[in-house]
Amino acid sequence: MDQVISAMADALFITSNLGKIKKVNRAAQQLFGFSEEELINKPISLIIDDEQVLREAIHQHSFFQKNLQNLEVVCRTKTREKRLIAFSCSVIPKKIKGLEEIVYIGRDITARQQREQRTSAQYAITRILSESQTVKQVIPQILQSICQTLGWDLGELWTPSQYIGTSVQGHSLNAVLRCVEIWSSRVISAREFKAITWQTTYTPGVGLPGRIWIRRLPLWIQDITEDGDQRRSQPAAEAGLHAAFGFPILDDSEILGVMVFFSRDVQPKDKELLQMMGSIGSQIAQFIKRKQAEDALVESEERYRDLFENANDLILCVNAYGRFLYVNRAWREALGYSEAEIVNMNIFDIIHPEFKQDCLQRFYRVLSGEKIGQVKAAFVTKDGQTIFLEGNINCKFVEGYPVATRGIFRTVTQRLTAEEALRHQQEETERLLLNSLPAAISKPLKQEANIVEDVADVTVLFADIVGFSEIAPSMSAIQLVNLLNSIFSTFDRLSKQHGLQRIKTLGDAYMVIGGLPTRRPDHAQAIAQIALQMQTAIALFNTENNQNFSIRIGIHRGSVVAGVIDFNKFTYDLWGNTVNIARCMESQGIVGKIQVTEDTYKSLCDEFLFEKRGEIEVEGKGKMTTYLLIGRKR
Repeated sequence: MDQVISAMADALFITSNLGKIKKVNRAAQQLFGFSEEELINKPISLIIDDEQVLREAIHQHSFFQKNLQNLEVVCRTKTREKRLIAFSCSVIPKKIKGLEEIVYIGRDITARQQREQRTSAQYAITRILSESQTVKQVIPQILQSICQTLGWDLGELWTPSQYIGTSVQGHSLNAVLRCVEIWSSRVISAREFKAITWQTTYTPGVGLPGRIWIRRLPLWIQDITEDGDQRRSQPAAEAGLHAAFGFPILDDSEILGVMVFFSRDVQPKDKELLQMMGSIGSQIAQFIKRKQAEDALVESEERYRDLFENANDLILCVNAYGRFLYVNRAWREALGYSEAEIVNMNIFDIIHPEFKQDCLQRFYRVLSGEKIGQVKAAFVTKDGQTIFLEGNINCKFVEGYPVATRGIFRTVTQRLTAEEALRHQQEETERLLLNSLPAAISKPLKQEANIVEDVADVTVLFADIVGFSEIAPSMSAIQLVNLLNSIFSTFDRLSKQHGLQRIKTLGDAYMVIGGLPTRRPDHAQAIAQIALQMQTAIALFNTENNQNFSIRIGIHRGSVVAGVIDFNKFTYDLWGNTVNIARCMESQGIVGKIQVTEDTYKSLCDEFLFEKRGEIEVEGKGKMTTYLLIGRKR
């Protein structure tokens, strides 16, 4: 038994009923840095911060004759470093009451806790930056959020100006850093330390803020009391502060300030945390630069305010996060929101759910610098009504940063309502007219609608969205339709760009043909190009929508029978072996790849790169040699 205990990967302690350690294994010694002699006959409180809470929990479970599983407890190593340990505890009964022994088996989950804290901090800061209106509003929130999500006790902002916002180019040796913002938790008594901090200044290279300023890199100090800062090391020790880290608020070569944080614990260097904080510093710098640009934009556009206010069109201006910067009188009257309400709103709060996904994609495309044509959208008014709009949007850039997106829209709700009523009226008229004709006339008319022709040379592509069915049970029907519509709208735009014809969609599958209705001779090349662009479109969609879809594509070239079916809707469709083989190329293809037949390969191999896959079994055709389309030759 001793050999088994000694070989355990988890730390093990056996204590008396009163918490005195009687046995300890090698894993426990290594985890906490004590030797066996230093632990035996010592109280378990030597390593556990709150022994009383743990013992009460153990005895409570023992009373109900249950073991205690995965109780997370803060512990300390020999060097007083903090560790989060998940203990499983059980009581070993004895014949004499009061002589029971307690077995503790612990697993170090500190790394897991740190990962969770980093994720929470990143999310919280991103949310703060997206919701805050001013720099002075955002800085205290960020200091507080970093301290609370990561478990640190005090945060500071250092800058060479009265407040952050004035940039200093390059390595300025003349900068004088002052603390302009402090946040501290209530568990520390740091009044004297903060008083000294308010009066302290640092030049580049001096003290933790000065060293970060001149290095332009995050920095970690395991124990500030041993750092040699003659101005603040001693006051920090008196306030019970030890570990410290900081990072620059940096945008390319421009440094705007330094954030520094302190903890009551001595903590070893966390490289992953420093790396994340470097990224957060860049986020904060970009927010500050963007706010500066927004303020300049609002100031420069004041001259146009009277023109905007008297316009009949709905005019709005939002920042890069979708927060409103300005709306005109016509917009306020149409939507019913007051100026006070608009200040706390986001553009995506009022977009109709069926249009939200498409509008979000267009918004990101405009922010990336893409020119967008006419936009269709639907807004929800304050009283719940839906209004339909058409218009244009553009983005204002300052020093390469997107600072504001402006939209000018006109209401088309009445026009769309009239068009829908007219469409219904036309359908009803056609139905009544057809039904009122004698059978001898109406029957040939119905038969005449089936217009069919043989087409000798076309290229057919089938594409299937892989992964869509897995998420379907967790989403509403409208959400699913919006996702598919967003993807298929991109495919439709690519089809139109290459002169191709979409035939139909079947669930999450998409069918397009080259060579119809126009008989362009390079239809195979056009199909190959759109297949490669579909792969790129799916990758971009995943990035923008936090999805993990893949696409599987099959292509075949040959003859088809094409025709119009359904007299009322004039639906166009294809039939024949070419369609069946193209569908087989897709269904038996490889996820993320484009599979083509040998005939297709021969017509494209001079312009495109291929990799031979081998033979696959095709129903009704036997074995067929196939190839994978890789890309276009240079």
